[in-house]
Amino acid sequence: MLHIKNLTKRYSEKTVVDDVSFSIPKGKVISLIGPNGAGKSTVMGMISRLIAKDAGVVEFEGRDLSAWNSKELSKRLAILTQSNNIQMKLTVKELVTFGRFPYSGNHINEEDERIIQRAISYMELEEFQDRFIDELSGGQRQRAYIAMVIAQDTEYILLDEPTNNLDIYHATNMMKIVRRLCDELGKTVILVLHEINYAAFYSDYICAFVNGKIARFGTVEEVITKENLSEIYGVNFEIQTIAGKPLSIYY
Repeated sequence: MLHIKNLTKRYSEKTVVDDVSFSIPKGKVISLIGPNGAGKSTVMGMISRLIAKDAGVVEFEGRDLSAWNSKELSKRLAILTQSNNIQMKLTVKELVTFGRFPYSGNHINEEDERIIQRAISYMELEEFQDRFIDELSGGQRQRAYIAMVIAQDTEYILLDEPTNNLDIYHATNMMKIVRRLCDELGKTVILVLHEINYAAFYSDYICAFVNGKIARFGTVEEVITKENLSEIYGVNFEIQTIAGKPLSIYY
């Protein structure tokens, strides 16, 4: 399990994450939502150790995250940030191969090769595997980065705004992939999302932030209500539902 306890982050005199505590349900999709500047990406950064915390504890599998050896942690937890641009001339397969680095370093064995090819196949990138990353479309490139994360073969996957800069078609496909990672591969996926409709339709749990604090945490049905969303975002929302689940959210 992943437990966040009293997490706090300050920049100068401003507290951007204020005494945040929650637990990540295993084997589920959890979306962090909220207005710009609410603290979502900062919390994600502290969970992944990319941002130093000022106070609190991130406990992973019964141990303080800071006590984990980096190599061992990278076998259990993977992070894909908003800034994925690698300034190297790499093919898709070479990029995906990076996912095996925590296990084999630069010495790829037959098992690594099998996992790399499985990840490429899972993301339907076989015909692109020898193409250079900078020759791909935005959606294809994003799929390649996800394939690298799949090849890393961690139980926990952290994705910071994975639909950022994608059109509706590719963004929707990305969220379908996220759902498959959970349902078919048993991953625990933690997302930062701005698109409330995607969060509501593809997540199991929602953690909503306002001004660096948790405003609501619970299942989609518990959090995604007109009253809650209006309070979180400061505008009046309407929600269409089907079988009790949110179908379309607008204001």
